[in-house]
Amino acid sequence: MTKLSRRSLLRTGAAAGVLAASGLPLRAQAKRGGRLRVGLNGANSSDSWDARTHADVFMISAGHGTVFDCLTEVAADGALKGELATDWEASPDAKVWTFNLRQGVTFHNGKSFGADDVIESLQLHVAEGSKSAAGPIVSRITEMKKLGEHQVQFVLGSGNADFPYLLADYHLVIYPAGQIEESLQQGIGTGLYRVASFEPGVRFLGTRVDSHYKDGEAGWFDEVEFIAINDNTARTNALLTGQVDSINRIDRKTEGLLKANPMLRIQEVSGNEHYTFPMLTDVAPFDDVNVRRALKYAVNRQEMVDKILLGHGRIANDSPVGPANQFFAGDLEQLSYDPDKAKFYLKEAGYDSIDLDLSASSAAFDGAVDAAQLYQASARPAGININVVQEPADGYWSNVWIKKPWCASYWGGRATEDWMLSSAYEEGVPWNDSQWDSKDSARFQTLLVEARAELDTVKRREMYTEMQMILRDDGGVIIPMFANFVQALNNKVAAPETVGNYFQMDNCRMTERWWMA
Repeated sequence: MTKLSRRSLLRTGAAAGVLAASGLPLRAQAKRGGRLRVGLNGANSSDSWDARTHADVFMISAGHGTVFDCLTEVAADGALKGELATDWEASPDAKVWTFNLRQGVTFHNGKSFGADDVIESLQLHVAEGSKSAAGPIVSRITEMKKLGEHQVQFVLGSGNADFPYLLADYHLVIYPAGQIEESLQQGIGTGLYRVASFEPGVRFLGTRVDSHYKDGEAGWFDEVEFIAINDNTARTNALLTGQVDSINRIDRKTEGLLKANPMLRIQEVSGNEHYTFPMLTDVAPFDDVNVRRALKYAVNRQEMVDKILLGHGRIANDSPVGPANQFFAGDLEQLSYDPDKAKFYLKEAGYDSIDLDLSASSAAFDGAVDAAQLYQASARPAGININVVQEPADGYWSNVWIKKPWCASYWGGRATEDWMLSSAYEEGVPWNDSQWDSKDSARFQTLLVEARAELDTVKRREMYTEMQMILRDDGGVIIPMFANFVQALNNKVAAPETVGNYFQMDNCRMTERWWMA
């Protein structure tokens, strides 16, 4: 089978052809041994091994990056490679996809992996009552067929050129069929590390599996330990004092202190992570497009990049499609800070001034409260009076996000445009944090469906450009900035030259890809 990256696949117009597993060359220095200790934020006392609930870096890393596997994996260079699937091919209309599964794989409890595990695991996301963010991906599969013990076929309701990429979604880990409840409780997967201990919201310890199918390619540590440290200062101190070997999301204000330590180094990666202020478009006054437009012109984006990111990022244009995406419309006119325009649109909505609550917490992103206060100051000249509500970090994602009318949030971005837009902007999906739907833009919803089935690259680009324009002008999410991933490592930990850029910590797969120097 021909090995093609997504970019070359679409460029050649062969999207209905074959995608096969591909990998990155190994670093000669990689070797087995040692324990990786990582300080991570994003942990909660409600955390579990149910990947349908995973939403932040701690459990995403422990889940699909350590204990479990998906069918496919986005490599550090953005190419798609097989994980529990070895290769796959599609019908000419990209509606029927056949996946060959890896043989000789066992779960941590000794059960052999096969087609039944794939089908039963995916069905979890469309089960009655499921609120999985990956539900929209699985719901588009109209039929799952077991063609053999190690071959499955998916029939889609409509063509999707990106379908193999979607199966790398971190929610779509594979559990053992017939034992899923046990696996959800204990964390039984096929990943490189089995669960040794797990205290939700506190700590995870994993031990390396013997005779794993990734031997010699990944999984260099004997043990991996995640310590939940949600506070920025505490996370930095843990690295400085040697309690952990690496941390995510460094406090940019302490970057100089970390750089001055000869035992540490900064790892910075530019990608699609974006910091946001979603508003519920079905709640007044955010249901008025003119109020949304006023808020778009009332934010000083460059000031946020300068003062919140300290230059580690770039201004955004209220679209989640980022510079690492193939169809990023970087040439669209950039929204600029303009209090007079904001005031104009506010009057169009029937207001001389307006009072709004904006909920924020460090759980959303580092500096979220400061960013909200900058927004408060920049909006004031337009007659927009923002009351910044400081929310507690614990429980923020369950009690504030998609609950309060306007709040701070963030997204790690996704490897493809459809993956990102379908996760957060398609009508009715669980993680649509602005409740954006056809009442706001029927055109957008139509384009979203048509673009994922379109195999012509030029036409796809036009569609995704128009969607980005609609979100820029009318969308319910203020996206002022794309943030670089800035994390820190002790020099005793080595990493490849190419580090994944669609999510933090090497796409949350540092336990697989890094090693002791």
